[in-house]
Amino acid sequence: MGIRALLIGTASSVALFASAAHAQSQGADAAQTAESQDGDEIVVTGFRASLAQSIETKRNANAIVDSITAEDVGKFPNTNVAEALTLVPGVTVDRQFGQGEKVSILGTDPALNRTLLNGQTVASADWFILDNPGRTFNYALLAPQLVNRVDVYKSPEPRIDEGSIGGTVNVLTRKPLELKNFVVASSLGYLYNDRSEKGDIQGSALVSWRNDSGTFGLLGSFQRSKDQLRRDGLEAYGTISANFWNGVNDAGTSSITTGNCTGTCATTLTANPNAKFPNAFGTSYFAQDRERLTYSATAQWKPVDQLTVTADWLRIDATYDNLNQSMYAFPGNVWNSAGSLTGLTVDNGVVTKATFHNALSVLDAQYRVAEMHSQTFHGQIGWDDVKWDLNVEGGISDADGGTKKQVFLEFLNWADYTVDISGAPGKPGSISYGSNVLGNPAAFVTDSGWSGNLVDKPTTDKERYAQADFGLKFDGVLKRIQVGYKYRKHETGQEYEGVALAGANGFTQPASAFNTSTVADNYLTGFDGINDQMAGRFIIDGNSMVDYVQGRPNLPTPSKFAASEFTAGNWDIKEQIHAAYAQANFDAGGFRGNFGVRYVHTSTDSAGYVCKPGATCNAQADWVWQTTKSSYDNVLPSVNIIADVKKDLIFRFAAAQVIARPNYADETNYFWLSDQILTGGGGNPDLKPYKSNNFNASLEWYLAPHAILSGEVFYKDISNYILTQTAPEQHFNASQNMVTTYQISRPFNAGSAEVKGFAIAYQQSLPFGLGLLANYTYSDGHASTGADLPYNSRHQASLSPFFESGPVALRATYTWRSKYFTGVDRGDQMYVRDTANVDVSATYNFTKEIGLTLSGMNLTDSQYYAYANTPRLPRGIYKTGRKALATINVNF
Repeated sequence: MGIRALLIGTASSVALFASAAHAQSQGADAAQTAESQDGDEIVVTGFRASLAQSIETKRNANAIVDSITAEDVGKFPNTNVAEALTLVPGVTVDRQFGQGEKVSILGTDPALNRTLLNGQTVASADWFILDNPGRTFNYALLAPQLVNRVDVYKSPEPRIDEGSIGGTVNVLTRKPLELKNFVVASSLGYLYNDRSEKGDIQGSALVSWRNDSGTFGLLGSFQRSKDQLRRDGLEAYGTISANFWNGVNDAGTSSITTGNCTGTCATTLTANPNAKFPNAFGTSYFAQDRERLTYSATAQWKPVDQLTVTADWLRIDATYDNLNQSMYAFPGNVWNSAGSLTGLTVDNGVVTKATFHNALSVLDAQYRVAEMHSQTFHGQIGWDDVKWDLNVEGGISDADGGTKKQVFLEFLNWADYTVDISGAPGKPGSISYGSNVLGNPAAFVTDSGWSGNLVDKPTTDKERYAQADFGLKFDGVLKRIQVGYKYRKHETGQEYEGVALAGANGFTQPASAFNTSTVADNYLTGFDGINDQMAGRFIIDGNSMVDYVQGRPNLPTPSKFAASEFTAGNWDIKEQIHAAYAQANFDAGGFRGNFGVRYVHTSTDSAGYVCKPGATCNAQADWVWQTTKSSYDNVLPSVNIIADVKKDLIFRFAAAQVIARPNYADETNYFWLSDQILTGGGGNPDLKPYKSNNFNASLEWYLAPHAILSGEVFYKDISNYILTQTAPEQHFNASQNMVTTYQISRPFNAGSAEVKGFAIAYQQSLPFGLGLLANYTYSDGHASTGADLPYNSRHQASLSPFFESGPVALRATYTWRSKYFTGVDRGDQMYVRDTANVDVSATYNFTKEIGLTLSGMNLTDSQYYAYANTPRLPRGIYKTGRKALATINVNF
């Protein structure tokens, strides 16, 4: 209640102070206006025009806001909206698959931020089979050609949808009545990836028309983006302790008693029972065709000056078909490798090198058909009169996606090998075999028992909303009082079904039966410590594998009850939100801002399959569809105060109570199990929302035209913070046909957390056509237990110099973020090492309407390095290659 008292007191003080300051500020305000009118008009274009508009948006905002503006119609500064946001202080992106997909603001998890399109939610669905539907937004789905401006609200206003602790991103699209009478903007490009060594045609077109009187307009756009991605890497799947090889495993097999580990090996193993080692380690080959088609249309009608009617339509069709082939040594396998250790080296709690005799290696080949479709309809009626205004809008947004089909075959091999991670992180690891089995497809054969599976995991996401906003305008210090109500109904769900492919039913085949080939010469280039066996491994043809599996007689049909993992993966979340707010805007010339309160009622129905007590959970009769209901109310006051300290010096202060709702998947009964290594994870339907008291302050110096030097500080006191915890649970083990103990990771409201830090930013257009953007952010975030917070990098910086003169424009962008925690997986604390990225672009405008742009992306071929607990235990190390894009832009 402390912050509410503070906000009420602050709001009262604001009103009293503003009234006293109004008369004093009127003269200064008039003088400033006269001075600006006497100045010469400066016309800027390109980068400079974009940056000037962004600065103007920030300067005039009634909150702490940063903005990115398109250079021209259809010309957003990056090929990916998320990557453009890295120029905003305090914004970082995660590039696990080579392009920005998840955005973190001021040190918070991407799930704790909201992304809106023209102020509203757009339904979307993730494509990756290991992702569950959540509240994050995949920015790779959004065509940058649609975008006019992106505003990042670091402090809230009551009128803006709640649900964000870090910040709210509002993507604003072009409107026909805001453009010239007739506009055509198009582009044709070619994108090439030096790792996949493939290229694709890109294209976009936008046409806008309005009548001469400016009362009616139409806009339509289309964009095609395609990328043939290849991601090379090294992967590990969980960790084991050294005592696993000394009989402390379910099979009870000991490398010492089998006679494989004797002498120094036995002494070292016995002396270091808790030393960690990858459960499995090997090479990854991931190939994917990404194609996104985006369509949009907008109609506007303005029969009188006060009335504007707008209708919007947006459709996104994206495909993400992918083939993943992981070839790994499996020293942590209970039945095949537990007694195979012949030697090990231990350094400071980590097994850095281990040698095995006749131990298991695996090739997992997974072909996945993945896609996402989203369609949004939005209508808005706005009346803006001298004394009052009214806004009514509503819409529907539906999406479906996920993995529509997975064909998975697993091939096994037994051989002598050594796994060496002693050089990590610089040299992540290597595998050396006694004979080159990695180049011998006939050496890997599907098992006569379990050969793989067929899996379907589609997801759906739906949003329905309606809102009304009414405002009264005044001539004094109190400029506007605004009240409103909004209703949102959201439903998201996941279906999960599969079936095992048994070798006894005709699936026993060597990998050589599937049109194998050797990887390309550039496979694993850029990775230190790789040997010839790893770099020259074989891969199978995905289409050949799919044709073989689907051509089998009596092919089993996937079922949600084929295994407990599938059954528990079916769930549905229904969420209804009622929100009402009141907001007052004030302006006393040199002293302005807003204050108010937002009330929110949230009710949730979380439904899913739950195993009956005492059941084995291996048949449909063992499960019941169960719905858990919950609801909560939140009162969210906020205040934003802006003071013109001097003519070009602005101070801002903001305080607010905010919430962020749990991820949808976290609120479910969903769980998964790994029968071989006895780990798993799941949801928790009893979760409550995050709550936070947020404080922000900034000082902005507009030191020259189109220039700013700013600093901001932020503090977030978060309660009900959701963290994943691992604890033992009893579940039926299908592999062992008995109930066993698993280590299950689930989310809990683990307590409190805080995020605090500061950001510094500089932006200026310099003489001789030069200019510079630079920023640095420090963010210290941790839970009350001392645990790190997901996706919080303590340090983040970006630097973007540019040159623009006549027909030539050059720009480079360097971004860097320090290491960050991503979550808990298989009981391990997961991190990503610091990463840097460099992009460049060069444009030559042949005429005012036609230009050629050459862009280079990820020029350093940056490495994504994920690890478990310590960088010496690599978990996933990937490179996705450099990209080159040549684009011809036409705009008239």
